[in-house]
Amino acid sequence: MGVMKRVQLVFRAKANKALDRMEDPRETLDYSYQQQLELLQKVRRGVADVATSRKRLELQVNQLQQSADRLTRQAQDSLAAGREDLAREALQRKAGINTQLEDLKVQYAALQGEEEKLTGAAQRLQAKVDAFRTKKETIKATYTAAEAQTRISEAFTGISEEMGDVGLAIQRAEDKTEQMKARSGALDELMASGALDDMVSGPRDDIQAELDRMGASTGVDHELEQMKAALASSAPRQIEGAQAGAGSAEAAPAQAVDQSQDPE
Repeated sequence: MGVMKRVQLVFRAKANKALDRMEDPRETLDYSYQQQLELLQKVRRGVADVATSRKRLELQVNQLQQSADRLTRQAQDSLAAGREDLAREALQRKAGINTQLEDLKVQYAALQGEEEKLTGAAQRLQAKVDAFRTKKETIKATYTAAEAQTRISEAFTGISEEMGDVGLAIQRAEDKTEQMKARSGALDELMASGALDDMVSGPRDDIQAELDRMGASTGVDHELEQMKAALASSAPRQIEGAQAGAGSAEAAPAQAVDQSQDPE
């Protein structure tokens, strides 16, 4: 039983949420206003029906009153003619009409009071309907403005998201541009060094490789011979310099001994 209640509660909650999404407050307000107009129309029909009944009673009262007045004149005429019996009969009929008149007058007064009540209710309802219509239009205008503002905000949000995507695309384009610049610079360096030409022309054959090695060895041997010649030419000068230095050193102690023997 508890599970069924929970299922019903979940179903009602989801149905209520779905109805909230489907409901347009402006349509609801217009529907409520239409209902109030229909109620006002019913009250007005009720007032018209009561007024019609009152008017019908009024006509009956007038007719009975005319009949009572005629019987009164007939009774007077009969009595003047010496026909007291006819005068009595006329007065008896008049008494019956007067009884009907009293009943109709009571009904007429009741209908008149009911008509006044319904007329007052119709007027109050009319004032409420007019006030509701004014409030309804105000609420509808406010809701329409809020809806427009919401759509504008949603549009700006979408634009912001799109601008974010555009920013990412620009960043990717800049990264690719920098990458292409780096690739172009590397290719320029390879072309300047000749490595790219080697890569383009393909691998050399064995004979060309041997010739290149011999050329490199010849250059190395030549440079080595130059270094040997330079070293050989600088060796005698270094020996002569060393001997001259030794002679100066021997002369200096002898001079020092002579100075020590001088009395002065």
